[in-house]
Amino acid sequence: MAEIYEVGEGFDHAFFEGTSCAFGVFDGVHAGHRYLLSQARDTARRAGGASVALTFDIDPDEVFHPDRLKKLMTNEERLAMLASTGVDAVVVLPFTHAFAALSPQRFLEATFDGTAPAYLHVGYDFKFGARAAGTVRELEAWGAVAGTHVVPHDLKGADGAPITATRIRLLLADGDIEEANRLLERPYFVTGTVEPGRGEGADMGFRTANLAVRDQLRALGDGVYAAFATVDGARYKAAVNVGVAATFADRATATCEVHLLDFDGDLYGRPVKVEFLHWLRPMRKFDDVAELIATVKGNIQWVRDNL
Repeated sequence: MAEIYEVGEGFDHAFFEGTSCAFGVFDGVHAGHRYLLSQARDTARRAGGASVALTFDIDPDEVFHPDRLKKLMTNEERLAMLASTGVDAVVVLPFTHAFAALSPQRFLEATFDGTAPAYLHVGYDFKFGARAAGTVRELEAWGAVAGTHVVPHDLKGADGAPITATRIRLLLADGDIEEANRLLERPYFVTGTVEPGRGEGADMGFRTANLAVRDQLRALGDGVYAAFATVDGARYKAAVNVGVAATFADRATATCEVHLLDFDGDLYGRPVKVEFLHWLRPMRKFDDVAELIATVKGNIQWVRDNL
């Protein structure tokens, strides 16, 4: 696991000397990001320097568009996953309004403070500085003076389409969890703390854990999914209801309700990680409780038989 360094008053920018950096936000740490990071590791190995994932402490859209942002993971999860990708270090820049307002040139000066890396790997659409005015062309011009090999990459999948966090968010919103997972190269997951729910599940014979998930992390479209849920290191098959339970819409709120197969215990106040694997059905309103119970039990049986 790589060391995570936060850039602040005590950070020595001489750290960047001879390094090979991959620079980006890295929301989701998806297949395109992993390719970029692998290129940084390759040039670091050839040049004898350290490989670095260079990123921000928050997603810039948390500053610019917090009301419509749907992140693929928390900032803490993103940094921890970057640290597990095989790079030697993760360097985290504080993203503030003042930092975002810097011109492209000042942005680079503030980021590296006189010590440019040996290599800087970015996506072809990389933008930086105030109003995202800096492009790869400006970055290459800066690198020619600073002594940095700027290496832009076309982050496309086998189908020729770009692999981006935005594309994955759109897939998730449509419930296309399998294609999203293919681009992520892992199951999409959310982590939440279990809080008291409505209680109908226990009355019907299938208790559910009601997860508190922040709005910014609700990228997945409404529906019922097959998943795995992890509690205290133990992994359980799970049937998960995402969104408003239509049958109880008059007293329900948007939520994530998880039924853990073969789990017996109290989950209130405990964190649960849910990894989504298959879309089972859309949300719907049932004519009566018996139909609802039969459908949910059928979903649970599918999970038991197929995961």
